[in-house]
Amino acid sequence: MIGHTPSRKKPSYLINNEFRHYLQEHGRAIKLPVVYQDLLRYANSFPLMDQKGEDTLWETVFYQEWEREEIHAGLTKIYSILRAGGDEQVLEHLSVERIDYCTFGNSKPFRVRIINRYNDNFDHFYVKRADASRVYGLELEDMLSPNRITYFVDGDTLIEEHISGVPGDDFMKKYLDDSEFNQIRIAKEFVKFNERCFVRLLGDMRSYNYVVDITPDIEGSQYRMRAIDFDQQSYEGRKSFYLPQYFKSNNPVIFLGMKHMNPDTVRQYQLEERSMIARRVRTNHFQINQLFRCMMKDKISTEGKALKLKEELGEHHKTDRFNSCRNMGQVVMTNIELLLADDFKQSIIL
Repeated sequence: MIGHTPSRKKPSYLINNEFRHYLQEHGRAIKLPVVYQDLLRYANSFPLMDQKGEDTLWETVFYQEWEREEIHAGLTKIYSILRAGGDEQVLEHLSVERIDYCTFGNSKPFRVRIINRYNDNFDHFYVKRADASRVYGLELEDMLSPNRITYFVDGDTLIEEHISGVPGDDFMKKYLDDSEFNQIRIAKEFVKFNERCFVRLLGDMRSYNYVVDITPDIEGSQYRMRAIDFDQQSYEGRKSFYLPQYFKSNNPVIFLGMKHMNPDTVRQYQLEERSMIARRVRTNHFQINQLFRCMMKDKISTEGKALKLKEELGEHHKTDRFNSCRNMGQVVMTNIELLLADDFKQSIIL
């Protein structure tokens, strides 16, 4: 297993007019009561520590009294849009308990903690800088994976729901020493997760960039791995960057797969996942066409990275179909078509 680091800090790409029109048509672009720039006006902050007293790399921020009320009211309204379609009746018992800011990472997110005053239950959502490649990643996740995800954009602001689950790195430490039955299920899910990432070229899935949703079952548990970071949607030029199996932090679950599965079994799970993705492509064919028409005209990476990736993918697939790709959007579309060819003969783009 080898490690990977992005070649350099990824730039942010603006959402162009055509992509914004797509987002408006499909209910993703709305007018928000609070935007990212508003949250940057905090008056002071202090480091947020975890339960062990270690720095989390997040800062809890505070606002002047005269604007705190307005910001908090806007954020609870956004939460009602995320969770209740904007029904303002839920606002009566919701309030902002805390706002945290992280300067680590491309999107420099704010994490908003909403609490229900009736029962002290809490939830989170994120306010980030909108980046076109990340939004393409969110949209592909919603359409091609088994997971639905809610997000909205307004100008250069991106709102994302919180994706619950055990962080992958914590999961590796605490949940792998389990029954053989559950270990097999974990290994199987990783194969499927690996395949989902590679089909749609979602990169940088080291263990802290995804979570594991654990569902108790009649016998043992069911597991689903969910990406939580979409910054590296089809940006890097190395094929292996889009295969979670090549990140060292995922080695513990890789070793489970080597212990419990043979190549034929792995191949079976790969084909099962491709079949499911192909079914989703057929179901959402019109909208996926629209998305890729935007993506193939957009700039979401550099020419050099697109060239390197199409060469590596052409060698991987043993095909010259990538030769005509001029940008990263075309590379993604071609990769999806090739990997789903056995199940989906029709071209994605009509």
